[in-house]
Amino acid sequence: MSDLRGHLESRLRAALGEDKSEFILLQAPKNREHGDLALACFMLAKAESTAPPKIAARIAAEFEADEIIEQASAAGPFVNFKYRRAALARSAIEGILRQEAPFGPSPASGKSIVIDFSSPNIAKPFHIGHMRSTVIGAALRRIHLYLGAEVHGVNHLGDWGMPFAKMMTAYMRWGEADKLAEQPMRYMFSLYIRYGKEAAQDPSLDKEAAVHFKNLETGEDNEERKLWQFLRDESLKAFQGPYDRLGVSFDHITGESFYEDKMAGAMDRVIKAGVLTESEGAGVVDLKDQGIKVPCILRKSDGTTLYHTRDLAAAFYRLETFAPDRMLYVVGSEQKLHFQQLKAMLVKMGEPLAKKIEHVPFGLILAKNPDSGKWEKFASRGGNAIFLDEVLDEAVANVRRIIEAKNPDLTNKEEVAEQIGVSAIVFNDLKNGRIKDVKFDWDTMLSFDGETGPYVQYAYARLSGILQKSEAPEEVDSLLENLDYELLADAEDVLLTMHEFSGCMQRAAEQSEPSVITNLMIKVAGEIHSYLHEHHVLRAEEATKKARIALVAASRQLISTGLGLIGVAAPDEM
Repeated sequence: MSDLRGHLESRLRAALGEDKSEFILLQAPKNREHGDLALACFMLAKAESTAPPKIAARIAAEFEADEIIEQASAAGPFVNFKYRRAALARSAIEGILRQEAPFGPSPASGKSIVIDFSSPNIAKPFHIGHMRSTVIGAALRRIHLYLGAEVHGVNHLGDWGMPFAKMMTAYMRWGEADKLAEQPMRYMFSLYIRYGKEAAQDPSLDKEAAVHFKNLETGEDNEERKLWQFLRDESLKAFQGPYDRLGVSFDHITGESFYEDKMAGAMDRVIKAGVLTESEGAGVVDLKDQGIKVPCILRKSDGTTLYHTRDLAAAFYRLETFAPDRMLYVVGSEQKLHFQQLKAMLVKMGEPLAKKIEHVPFGLILAKNPDSGKWEKFASRGGNAIFLDEVLDEAVANVRRIIEAKNPDLTNKEEVAEQIGVSAIVFNDLKNGRIKDVKFDWDTMLSFDGETGPYVQYAYARLSGILQKSEAPEEVDSLLENLDYELLADAEDVLLTMHEFSGCMQRAAEQSEPSVITNLMIKVAGEIHSYLHEHHVLRAEEATKKARIALVAASRQLISTGLGLIGVAAPDEM
């Protein structure tokens, strides 16, 4: 019996009746001395027109202890339940090491989830600003996969539209093939910056770019089409470097260009719904009746499309191809209006698809301005975006210096420096609620103390070291053979924290909030560090030693699972 919560919920449903199952919401009490799980009786009391304390007292009085639940006690409007400590230890350790529910991967749930994330623009650098969408989206993809969903992680590249047309115009005017070959992304970025400066002085550049985009949208095998394909291919090769280092993968790389032949069908649906109107030659959808003052433009006066057109076509395609229950768009908070318009337009069209679309916004990455001391949007001294690979390289270099100072004889120093450095940045991003801004501070994120990636990674390495010295069997059945779980009553804080895993996974998935998992890993690491500080493992009496080794193995496995879900490496040595 690994799922203790499930066992308790089942007993409560049997006692209260299936019609009351929606009111059975269990949570950990704020004070663990009160119990392991608590049932709030407010909704039950309302359904029965009875005072909550009276309902709580009745449930506690009628509840009989069993091999899992030691006792139930009423405390005002709450019923507090306490597990038998041996059952608590057995369920956590065996469930984690055998990868059984609710600790192991879930069976197929029948749910389909589309996650649109990362989505950089081609011919532009993969900069620090792309990181949040990338690591948040990748974590959500792993979490939903672990929970048994069919997941479609989509990299919706910005490879169409006027931004690309400007880049193409810049290359046609000033581009040099040999310089592009040396450093493709940096050279393209320099051309894009030059375009911006030149266009400020010469408005005809934008008209020229508009002509190139119109030529691109003809679908003909012209100069624009060939240059588009070339710059797209070069960009994808360059993007793969950061993706590999971050451990990020996608199920589909289908940029805006993928919907080139699907936009006409999407526009037909808008027209048939009777919501498209004309304004100064452009095709727009007025959304004032949906509470949005800004109309949604789907077709410009010259007949070319916009981002909204392609997003609408993409939404219809994903609905028809993947039949999703949810469509998540991991895109910064600054795009809030865009997704409000998309959903409102679908509502106005009478499309049920609107209910499936969820904008998953996030805050900015901030760095401290050395001159003012204020936290500001992360940018170079010149105000330009910073290439992500440069940031990752700096993190690894910083960790390398720490290793040389603290553990110069460490084997695989370069590999470990890469693991800790890159992971420290990812962990720092995902430990905060995603809607919050992230403060990028080297000293904090690379610290081995506090709520950091290296702190949790050190817990994993420490547990790996204990297991290696113990010479315990790697085979799970042998490790668990004749284990006396009563001897782990002193590890209740570790065990109860482990049992939060299932609830945290569900909450992370429902709320699109990877920080729930990240913070659980901080908590698990803290509890096992505290336990090991107070309790010897290898010098304990034989039966106790055996039980504690199993606890160490389970803690190590759970940390490995949690770190893996958020995309953080777990090195055996540090």
